[in-house]
Amino acid sequence: MNRNSLFSGLLGGLVVAVVGAILLATGVVDTGDDPAPRPTIAQAIPDAPPSDSKGGRESGKSVSEIYDQDGPGVAFIQADGASGEATGSGFVLDRQGYILTNAHVVEGARSTQVSFDDNSGDLIDAKIVGADPSTDIALLKVDPNDTKLRPLQLGDSEKTKVGDPVVAIGNPFGYSRTVTTGIVSAKQRRIEAPNGFQIDNVIQTDAAINPGNSGGPLLDAYGRVIGINSQIATGGSRGSVGIGFAVPVNTAKTVVPQLKRSGKIDRAYLGVTSAQLTEDLARKLKLPTDKGALVQDVVPGGPSDKAGIRGGQAASPTEIAAGGDLVVELDGRKIDNPEDIAAAIADNKPGDRVAVKFLRDGKPRSVVVTLGRRPAQVPGQGPGGGGILPQP
Repeated sequence: MNRNSLFSGLLGGLVVAVVGAILLATGVVDTGDDPAPRPTIAQAIPDAPPSDSKGGRESGKSVSEIYDQDGPGVAFIQADGASGEATGSGFVLDRQGYILTNAHVVEGARSTQVSFDDNSGDLIDAKIVGADPSTDIALLKVDPNDTKLRPLQLGDSEKTKVGDPVVAIGNPFGYSRTVTTGIVSAKQRRIEAPNGFQIDNVIQTDAAINPGNSGGPLLDAYGRVIGINSQIATGGSRGSVGIGFAVPVNTAKTVVPQLKRSGKIDRAYLGVTSAQLTEDLARKLKLPTDKGALVQDVVPGGPSDKAGIRGGQAASPTEIAAGGDLVVELDGRKIDNPEDIAAAIADNKPGDRVAVKFLRDGKPRSVVVTLGRRPAQVPGQGPGGGGILPQP
C-alpha cells in the first residue's frame, strides 16, 4: 500500500492530494494591447426555477434572475506581483467595501485592483485586509465611495444537498462575469490548501469553472452564496472536466471576522502525521483495533514530540510505518481515523492543553499536549505543494 496515498493527519490538519487539481487563478496573463474578445453569456440549463420533491415549482429563481441579482456583485480581480499579473474573481460581502476571494488569487501581490464592470473595466484599488492560506480565503476592501456595491447574500452550506442546482459566476480565462450552471455533485470532499494543509467539508460541483473563476461565488437556487470556487480536477487538461471544488461559505463565515480583526488566523498545531487503518492493515501490524489514527511521523521539537508521542518506522517511503502510537482519543473526542484529529482541535487555540489517549504496544497510555501554532506551510513542502498544480 502506498503510504503517500493515505489520508494523513498532518500537524493538526490533513493533507489529501486531489490528483490533477489546479488552483483556479488565471496566473500570469498576457497584458498586450489586443485583449481577448468578451463572449456573450450563455445559460447551460433551461431558464426556469428548480422543481421541488413533489414535482411542483418551488420559489427558487431562474438563472437569469440570479445573474441579474448577483452578477453586479461579482468582482474581477487583478493582482500584480513579482511574477506578473494574475486575475481571478471575488464577490461583495457588504456595503462597507469588503470583498471575499481566494488567498491564492492575491498571494504575493504588491497591488490589487477590482472591477464590477461586465467588461473588466474601471479598475479601482483594493487593499488586502488579510488572508488565510489554510482555507484559501482572502479578504479585500475597497473604498465604498469609489463604486456602487451590490452585496451578495450568504447561504448555509450545511443545508445544501447532493443534487441541488447551483450557479457559478466568475471570470474564467479573463472572460468577465460568465455564468455557468450545474448541481452539487458531492459534499464533504477534502482538498489541499495552497500551504499544504487540508480544507474540509468542500462542495464538489459539475458547474463549469476554470482558471479565473477562483474566488467567485457558487450560488444556490435562490442566489445565495454556498461556496467559494477554488479548485478543479483537470484529468491532465487545463480546463474544466466537470469536477470543481468550492470552499464552503460556512468556513468563510468563521474566518472573515478574524481576518477583519487581525488579518490572519492562528490555528492549533499538534505536530504529527497519521495513517488510516483498515482491518487488513491492523491485522498485519498486529494492532488490537482498526479504529484510530496510526502515528507515522512526529515533528521534531513539536508539541507531540515534547509530550512523548512516538512515530513509527517504515522499510521504505511507500510503506506504512509500523510501531507508532495509535491515537484513540483526543481532547475527549473519540478518534476513529486521521480526519478526526483535525476535527478534534479545530476549535482549540495555540497554547491550549489537550489530553491524548493512545495505544503503545497494545497498552493504553495518556499524555497532555500543549498545542502549538500551526506553521504557515507544511514543513518540508514548498508553496502550492502536494497535489496542487499551480497555473502555468
